Amino acid sequence: MSTPAPEAAPDTSRIHNIGYRSYAGPRLGRAYARRSLYSQSLRGAYGLGRSAKSKVLPMTLAAVMFIPALIMVSISVYLEAKTLFWEYTQYAVFLQLVIAVFLASQAPQSVSRDLRFRTVPLYFSRPIERADYVLAKYGAMSSALFILTATPLVIMWIGSMLAKMDFAEQARMFGQGLVSVAVLSVLFGGIGLVMAALTPRRGFGVAAVIAALTISYGAVSTLQGIAFATDNTGAIVWLGLFSPVTLVIGLQNAFLGAPASFPAEAEVGAGAGAVYLAVILALVAACYGILMRRYRKVGL
Repeated sequence: MSTPAPEAAPDTSRIHNIGYRSYAGPRLGRAYARRSLYSQSLRGAYGLGRSAKSKVLPMTLAAVMFIPALIMVSISVYLEAKTLFWEYTQYAVFLQLVIAVFLASQAPQSVSRDLRFRTVPLYFSRPIERADYVLAKYGAMSSALFILTATPLVIMWIGSMLAKMDFAEQARMFGQGLVSVAVLSVLFGGIGLVMAALTPRRGFGVAAVIAALTISYGAVSTLQGIAFATDNTGAIVWLGLFSPVTLVIGLQNAFLGAPASFPAEAEVGAGAGAVYLAVILALVAACYGILMRRYRKVGL
């Protein structure tokens, strides 16, 4: 007796039209994506577009940066002073701790969250590439620092005009101050992003940035003090090459008319200033290269 053939399973496959439509609009491309990422990152550095809680720290630090300039301008105008109490090139150095805290809080926010939530590969889908991501983040952080450090200088310059100080002299010193904080912003921004990009943990990133800026400055300043106490004044200038803050101090002393701030008022000559400039450029290039290497690896 033959076994009946099994019945074929009913065909349950279906094609459903769920309404997807092909996109027929303009393709804005890499440049637009890069600008959008830059704008979003710059706004995020000051908490714009984020929760109210995220705005508290950056806005507070910005106020701390601006208030001394406003006080100094008010006193200068009231006393009809002929010069400001601080040089334009000295302002950011005096308030370097505020800058370090701002960078330590915002650099991890800019890059660590993308690493922690594994969203970086999404950025690298079409059309944006790794270089676009790095340039946008680096540019945004440098721009945020420049806004933080240049705005007090603008306040000081406006105050000097209200106090009827010499226009040509104040304009020259104001320009030197802007160049100084621009160099500081690019250098610090790169260092902060590198420290933050090495770990997805925000706390570790904050500690690394603080250590890279403040601890290195304290160590170099201590060694310079020891060199001065032991009459090794020739070493003071060269020790300044080993801290981001003292690099900026030495560069502006050599080329931007800033007063000598090292122990024993050691002057940074043109030759040593060229070395300072070369080290700064090398550090900026190294930061960009490390970020490119980091995101080439993390995007796999």
